Amino acid sequence: MADAVTLHKATTAADLAAVRSLCWAYRDFLLSNTEIDRDITEAFYPVPKYEALMATLPEVHARPRGIILLAKAHDGTPVGCGMTHALDPHTSEIKRVFVTDAARGQGIAAQLCEALIAQARQDGFTRIVLDTSKSLRAAQRLYLRLGFAPCGPYQPIPPEILPELLFFELAL
Repeated sequence: MADAVTLHKATTAADLAAVRSLCWAYRDFLLSNTEIDRDITEAFYPVPKYEALMATLPEVHARPRGIILLAKAHDGTPVGCGMTHALDPHTSEIKRVFVTDAARGQGIAAQLCEALIAQARQDGFTRIVLDTSKSLRAAQRLYLRLGFAPCGPYQPIPPEILPELLFFELAL
């Protein structure tokens, strides 16, 4: 049913507001998912820091070195988002792939990831990376199905959090 959604670059104020709303829903999901995910989210993304992050989304994920995608249902309802940004001239990072509860299981996350990978490749990156919580098993299965391989941390992570995260990379 993923063909029941459309993906497009979030560039308008309305689209960016929808993405921000989805990102807050993602944060809420993590807060309620597991105790570990709650602790990690509260430590790394307390509300003031997350508000600041949401305010800078268009700059951090700006073209041509990043992108923000919004998935909308056929009726125009925002149902998912995902984004990339450059870590260095060769490496792009996928961030905040999220699909609403009502839209899960329809292949939308895969569609978002495939579009993010294709854009990173088109932009000249040679590698794309991401991280996820150990508790998010469906996400892990998706990344492996898309060809990602487990890897070590690609940026500094506090030692107390490290055992709770998994890291993946895909050569482009």
